[in-house]
Amino acid sequence: MDEGSRGTIMITNDDGIDAPGLRALVTALVATNLYNIQVCAPDSEKSAVSHSITWIHPIAAKKVHIHGTTAFAVSGTPADSTSLGISKALFPIVADLVLSGINMGNNCGYHIVYSGTVAGAREAFFYDIPSISISYDWAKATSNLHDFTLAAQACLPIISALLADIKNQRYPQKCFLNIDIPSKVANHKGYKLTKQGKSIIKMGWKQVASETEGRKMSSDMTSTDIAARSDCNASSISPENLLFAREVRGAQHDDDDDDDTDHKCLQEGYVTVTPLAAISQAEVDCQNYFKDWLQNVSESPSSLAL
Repeated sequence: MDEGSRGTIMITNDDGIDAPGLRALVTALVATNLYNIQVCAPDSEKSAVSHSITWIHPIAAKKVHIHGTTAFAVSGTPADSTSLGISKALFPIVADLVLSGINMGNNCGYHIVYSGTVAGAREAFFYDIPSISISYDWAKATSNLHDFTLAAQACLPIISALLADIKNQRYPQKCFLNIDIPSKVANHKGYKLTKQGKSIIKMGWKQVASETEGRKMSSDMTSTDIAARSDCNASSISPENLLFAREVRGAQHDDDDDDDTDHKCLQEGYVTVTPLAAISQAEVDCQNYFKDWLQNVSESPSSLAL
């Protein structure tokens, strides 16, 4: 296939440009010999930074070698990386499709709000560029790095079909896709259309004596590993400061009555495909309640007096 007729895919993530999930996705796409591949990803782990952007100072982009691609490591967030990558300031061609992932750990339910992986896709959506965020439900006891290769292979039919719709101008511009791949990816049950649920991992805080005593939260947000913080100078912490470290206080659980939500279906072994947008509107009953409530407030200003 000649260069001009190839679709162009840009890949980012939040685990960093050297992460095995991104590398597996790149390798799978390069092996098809069907696409021009751009990579624009954070130069280090940026898990759970949500949709934060860099505003007050420039970011650096360093060209790196990843076989079959044009790749840059960026000193910003996932949203920064996507924004820069689709701006024409870095690449001469704007990608037809942006992929963010493959993340280590699922991004279902309320964790979509925290996710830098989802933000990488959402940023492209803001600029009317089709995008997909992809996450693998890493299980610490049973998963291995080869599972990222299987996860990438599981996504190829969706990526190919989406690019065909983009080329034929059938793709709806009102959403982007969030894909979660089950832990037992080799035996997944197929694709299932789902909606965002309310699942969340309960976390808390505990007081610690020093920066190095804190436990480092793993990128999948499901476990912690003992690790000294190399990016902090413990001597710079004032003795008057109280230090607190996050800790997991329970497994990810669902709080949904529906059976077609993302985390429930993922746990059943499906590759979940969830259309998302960026407007966070409350449910209808909340709108109705506050419609009457606000009217009463505006009509009774004296009620605000203590």
